[in-house]
Amino acid sequence: MEIKESSKSKVESRKSKTEAGMSLLAVLAVMTLFAIGLLAVAPTVQQGVQREKEIEAIRRGEEVAEAIRQYVVANQGRLPDSMDDLLEGIPVGTKKRQILRPSAAIDPLSADGKWRLVEPTAKAFQNFGRRVQIYNNGALPSSPEPRGMFDRYVTAALVNILDTQSELDLKDESEEEIEIKTDSTPFIGVASQSRSRAIIAYYGIENHSKWIFTPLFRGVGVSAVSSGGGSASPSAPIITQSDSGAVGSGGGSTFNTNNSNTNSNGTGLNTNQSRVTNTNSIIILQ
Repeated sequence: MEIKESSKSKVESRKSKTEAGMSLLAVLAVMTLFAIGLLAVAPTVQQGVQREKEIEAIRRGEEVAEAIRQYVVANQGRLPDSMDDLLEGIPVGTKKRQILRPSAAIDPLSADGKWRLVEPTAKAFQNFGRRVQIYNNGALPSSPEPRGMFDRYVTAALVNILDTQSELDLKDESEEEIEIKTDSTPFIGVASQSRSRAIIAYYGIENHSKWIFTPLFRGVGVSAVSSGGGSASPSAPIITQSDSGAVGSGGGSTFNTNNSNTNSNGTGLNTNQSRVTNTNSIIILQ
């Protein structure tokens, strides 16, 4: 009787170990499939995160560009020398009005969070003007009002370079173009220190370091230094799909960087427009 019970317990013990082994194999199989699934979606997730960082960088860059415009107008044409000049605001009577949010003074694409300050005579600014001209079919959009105050920076920097470089010439990145200055420099625009290839394209440009956020080239009509023919409409910043990622949905989306001008859902996202004339807007086209 005891022998039968011992044999029975041994059989049950083997059966229990077999079941435990099978359960362990099943768990390992599920974990393996889960890991494979994560590896499959990781590039998509990473691309989505990068895309959001780029859109945020453009939003902030556009805020800086608008702050530069307001600063130049308030100071009779004088350029700011640092981001602190913009953060301090402009005088209104006995007080100062804020023209730039502190968060916009930080570049989300740069390791140290500092924007590159771009001088009007910098190679990067000259090349950006040429890229905008190419993007607008040879027409360079005019300066914002008052034009006389801003045109001098366009003329001094671009009159000898527009229509002289081809799109192929502008593909190559040079150290001269990516000069890094983050303080004590009169600047007409800012750019990221990141040299990475972009998932989305800004004015057809697919490299972070070549995106120049400036108040220039935003007016109605064609700049006085533009000789390429064609016509230019009010130039809102355009983001399009690059070769490395899809952007937008449907026919196009408009992201408004003006916090006081949002639609009813509070997101500032308007999917019913493909073009706007507000220079504080970013457009994404697919």
